[in-house]
Amino acid sequence: MARSINESGSSWVFPDGPLEEIASRCDVITAASLVGSCKFYHDSATQSVALPASQPFGMPCVLHTHQTEVPPAHNPFSRVHKFKQQGAQKDKQHDAKDRKGTLCQLTPLDRISSDAVIPDGGTGMWAGANGDWIALLGFPWNWELVNVYTGRRIPLPPISEFKSTPDKLVFESNDQHLQLLKIAICRVPTAASNYTSFSVLAIFNAAIAVLHCASSRWTVLDNQFLAFGYSDAIIHKGIVFAVTQTGEVYAWNQLSWGPLLISTAPIPPELDEQGRYNLGSWWLARSPDGSRLFLVHTWGVTDGRDYTGLVRILPAAATSEGRHGRTIRGYGKGLLGCEVYSMDTSQLMPPRPWRRIISLGSYSLFLGVNYPIIIPVEDGAEHDRPNMARSNSVYTSHHAVGLAYPPSPEICRFSLNSEDCTVGFQTNIRWTWRQVPLWLIPSFANARQWNLPSRHRLCRGGGDGHLEALTGDNIDLIAAHLDVTYTVRLAACSRELYDMISKDEGKMHHWDEPCLLMPPPAYWFDEHWDVATASRLHDTVYDLVPLDHPRRSVALPFMHDRKWLGANGDWIAAADHHGWCLVNVYTERHIPLPSLPASKIDDTSVSYQPAYYISWGPVINLMKIVISQVPTKGGRYADYKLIALFDKRIFYLEGGGDWRMLEALTPAPDYPNYCDAIELGGHVFAVDETDGSTYFWDTANENLMLPFVIPPPVVDDQQYAWFLAPSADGKRLMIILTVNNIGIANAEVPPDIPYAANGLQLRQYPPVATYVFEQDPLSTARAGDFLWRQVNSLGDHSLFLGLNYPIIANLKKRESKAPDGTLVPFMRKNCVYTAYRKFLHNQYPKILRCNLQPDEGETVGVISLPRDGWGSVRQAAMWFKPALNIARSVLPLKKH
Repeated sequence: MARSINESGSSWVFPDGPLEEIASRCDVITAASLVGSCKFYHDSATQSVALPASQPFGMPCVLHTHQTEVPPAHNPFSRVHKFKQQGAQKDKQHDAKDRKGTLCQLTPLDRISSDAVIPDGGTGMWAGANGDWIALLGFPWNWELVNVYTGRRIPLPPISEFKSTPDKLVFESNDQHLQLLKIAICRVPTAASNYTSFSVLAIFNAAIAVLHCASSRWTVLDNQFLAFGYSDAIIHKGIVFAVTQTGEVYAWNQLSWGPLLISTAPIPPELDEQGRYNLGSWWLARSPDGSRLFLVHTWGVTDGRDYTGLVRILPAAATSEGRHGRTIRGYGKGLLGCEVYSMDTSQLMPPRPWRRIISLGSYSLFLGVNYPIIIPVEDGAEHDRPNMARSNSVYTSHHAVGLAYPPSPEICRFSLNSEDCTVGFQTNIRWTWRQVPLWLIPSFANARQWNLPSRHRLCRGGGDGHLEALTGDNIDLIAAHLDVTYTVRLAACSRELYDMISKDEGKMHHWDEPCLLMPPPAYWFDEHWDVATASRLHDTVYDLVPLDHPRRSVALPFMHDRKWLGANGDWIAAADHHGWCLVNVYTERHIPLPSLPASKIDDTSVSYQPAYYISWGPVINLMKIVISQVPTKGGRYADYKLIALFDKRIFYLEGGGDWRMLEALTPAPDYPNYCDAIELGGHVFAVDETDGSTYFWDTANENLMLPFVIPPPVVDDQQYAWFLAPSADGKRLMIILTVNNIGIANAEVPPDIPYAANGLQLRQYPPVATYVFEQDPLSTARAGDFLWRQVNSLGDHSLFLGLNYPIIANLKKRESKAPDGTLVPFMRKNCVYTAYRKFLHNQYPKILRCNLQPDEGETVGVISLPRDGWGSVRQAAMWFKPALNIARSVLPLKKH
């Protein structure tokens, strides 16, 4: 993780190595694509120690539909390649726009699930997988093989003997309905064969078809002896083997003979009390050395198949425990079971008998719609509990695509050790899966064979960082997974990368647009709070939420065990048990701040707690730290100016000095009740929440004389929330006031309106009074006439007020009202957006948008944040504007 770094060069960009820093923040599929983009990265990855710890390379994982079910229109990954760079050349075999990604989820057996982005299949269904390749089914006859890392697509021809139907999984042949079970990729395409030679089986309930080349035709394997439907098929030593639902195994030698019934089931099917077969599932696989054929029989798992009236009862779990964000259930002996048999297929006429396998040794089998995987697995334990990944076991998932219901349990581990019980879990909690889960082992072992969209294979790259070997398409995909801070770091590596990211053709980043910086509210995707926090990279990953676009993540490692107290530009004021500090969001430069004057403050309390004690006065509560001037490199990072705003006291600090208390000398108990403060023209201004009076001090005077007091612009009995801000040109002081009791006077709480664009919950409240006034306080002070002038319009600007220093955003391209009168788009010009004024806020959180020129009856837009879990977060959301320009300050003078 990045540390406090010297900014004299570009060392702050990726101090621990660009490979580990970037790859640890990408999903595993994109990380593997990154490794394969240049020889420098590939060589670094093979020697890296940190990379396997951050990504599950080499681990058996379940690839399945993402639980969030993000609508494609608002999924940033599905829009990565919607726009192509001007002048980009097309590759007829591999069009770069096909690298558009689909957000999925990858579930290792003994890790928290993580995001995975694979090439977009549109409306296609996963029907098989092997190595780097998956089979996608479209309609009609839009079948293809897709490389999950490079996006290369190989179209498959239709089966001429079969006629398609409206159901993409059902076909007709000779008045017979055929149900497609899966596509078995028996031999994967390779660069050596120019991706034209492979072996694929299309497995139907009553037919098997084989294809060995994209330019050839499918061969349908006839079987006049078939009595029950097929269950599985593979190619072993050039011979096609298929097993039926009752365990009969058939073989075809395409050059000379077939079909041949080589065996019936090695064990008779079990009968239920009414004499009907309990079929279970039959699978085929190969031994680890590829010399023998395996036949696997599992039973007890319920699924959506028609068993001719047989009612499959869901077995009751004997044990249940939560691990890695999922519930692992154990089942008693006899409820679920598995047996493995082996045959030497060197002689098939007559065939040799099946032999029962009692142990797979250090190996385990992974069966499903994917081609069977058999690999060595190391046994391990976590907190004195055995891992889910175990040797001498058989793991199963869905046996076919298109099941009416997921199997239960969906993912099973059958141990061949007689003393171990069967365990299982479900991949999707809400049963909204669109794709059948696949077993996938993430790997970059074949990276040297990958052809990238730029039509070059693994290259050596050039320049200092070797990042220019990445194409624009790769950069878009990688940047879509990086959090905002690390996207800026990537842009700072070279001018080429800065240009690619700043163009933002995928419309993902929304630089210079005010966003909400806030703790991640797990409720957005219906996750339990513990699960959501555990699945994060670490506890210092926050959400950065544009008001009309998908949320982004922002990694703030310096916020561990800290609370933010305020922000301005790239800088955040933070506090922990040891004191206050300023930290740059992107470079993580750390500037410790001095303590408050001991003569005035009893600091026996923890420093970031809201309560402090004046040694001779009342308890005062910290509101926020106002960063009125940020530190700069030209000022050696000592030119900052800060205001520590308490409810009854104000302290002022200039870089290199000590805190000075600004006296008001208001007699007790009528102390001021400050609620906001800024600095303008060398003067500190603070507004009193009680009546709207504004105090201001001349900071040039070391003794900080008694302040002037500016009367409020409005005097009535209404309770207002008061804010201060500079005008757009920075010359005038503005005071903003809104009614402070929105939602309190009206007992009826409006319903939440989900906003699919970013997951926020919106509400509509009745109109409230919102006023903006301004004046030039320095000129009026000399004249002795403090008159406020009302501002009826902000023009193309909008104000964003709260814990942060006021942001005045130019929203010239935005509308001031929704065309249809609705709440969205939520970002509009000529509006005032208010958030929290205290760094800790106990009230039910809501964020307001008030239009300065509302139409008659126009409601107030409110962002409603979650009740549940908010008390444990206790960190107020604030406005933050991500900026890419800081990357320019460390770019090399020459282009690579």
